[in-house]
Amino acid sequence: MLDIPSPCIGVCRLDPATGLCAGCMRTLAEIAAWPAASSAERLAIVQRLRARRRAAGRTSAADSRPRRRRPAEDLH
Repeated sequence: MLDIPSPCIGVCRLDPATGLCAGCMRTLAEIAAWPAASSAERLAIVQRLRARRRAAGRTSAADSRPRRRRPAEDLH
């Protein structure tokens, strides 16, 4: 199992207008699902967060780094 760390940055406050966490930009459902999520599910959440940050103009240095790809069998 890949170790995909939580995207939480410790600024835990849901924005009532967007329904997203002001810190990590996850939805409440994504936050709740994270602890039990598989590596594939976590990766999908992280990819959605990357797109949300770009759309909001909140990119980070990590968004510009190339991702290390692992073979699909490593994601299970």
